Amino acid sequence: MEELRNQLAQTRSKFDDLLVQIDYARLLQELSVLRSASEQPDFWQTPDSAQSHMQELAKLDARISPWQQLDDKLRELQELAALDDTEMQAELAEQYDAWQQEYQAIRKLLRFAGPYDTSDAILSIHAGAGGTDAQDWASMLLRMYIRYCEKNKWKCSVVDESAGEEAGIKSVTLAISGNYAYGKLKSEHGVHRLVRLSPFNSDNLRQTSFAKVEVMPKIDKPDDLEIDEKELKIDVYRSGGHGGQSVNTTDSAVRITHVPTNIVVAIQNERSQLQNRETAMTILRSRLAQLQLEQHKEQLGELKGPNQSAEWGNQIRSYVLHPYKQVKDLRTRYETSDPEAVLDGGLDGLIEAYLEHTMTS
Repeated sequence: MEELRNQLAQTRSKFDDLLVQIDYARLLQELSVLRSASEQPDFWQTPDSAQSHMQELAKLDARISPWQQLDDKLRELQELAALDDTEMQAELAEQYDAWQQEYQAIRKLLRFAGPYDTSDAILSIHAGAGGTDAQDWASMLLRMYIRYCEKNKWKCSVVDESAGEEAGIKSVTLAISGNYAYGKLKSEHGVHRLVRLSPFNSDNLRQTSFAKVEVMPKIDKPDDLEIDEKELKIDVYRSGGHGGQSVNTTDSAVRITHVPTNIVVAIQNERSQLQNRETAMTILRSRLAQLQLEQHKEQLGELKGPNQSAEWGNQIRSYVLHPYKQVKDLRTRYETSDPEAVLDGGLDGLIEAYLEHTMTS
């Protein structure tokens, strides 16, 4: 029993160091403040604000709970071991082994140490070189990410979509909400290349298509990333998309250009101009935040506009359906011979490999 008590004491010391590393005490305080606010009598008088508050509370609770459960269980094991009951030694040793296994699994959450890794995500797909095949490829990627969200029980909604002329989509933007959504999906940011026999070619020739995937942390609070209104060019125009008669007969669509970087966000899915503007500003803030991460700039004024195009030489991952079957990530060298599973949302292996790669590189 003495040996087990010593092991528990050493584990306690290491675990406490880890809790300091993740700023556990501050997170608990934040959670307490959020819970206290949600219990006030007038909390639901402003439903939109209350709903946003509860979402933030649920997200923080989900982030803290695994560490809290480990902390409580370790304290319980130490208290039981202090009783020095030799008949319990075997059972306690077994519980300690189970605790260690759970700890090793949860410790992987430390890989999400980036400033936005716990945030929700904005994911955009843009068809690149390859014509109709590329637009069809973009729609295949859309299905892949929707399936991945479904498997993780994440909320996923289409914010904006532009259909292709013959098939597929020219572009689409998704709002994705879930635990560590950005931290996991940031691995998908880049150009994706598809090689297959073209279903749009009368000779059924092999075709290479490209699509660019942009993954950004969702920044929907203006205070999180301040943008100078003087640097924005805002245009309103008549919506040409779906949404009913009222959408198509009012100037509800909004196009916002961030002049210093020339980033353009156009939204027309919502019925009102105000809703489209709010959505466009959220996406603009998210794109600027992602650009800051990529270019390591502290000031928005120092940013340069993105210039990566969806074509040869820029791909991060290749999906080959013919003449053989393979998905290979060119950054991590992870590969699988089951592209059908990947395209059905089986991205866990690719994402895990990327997270391990970024921790060791």
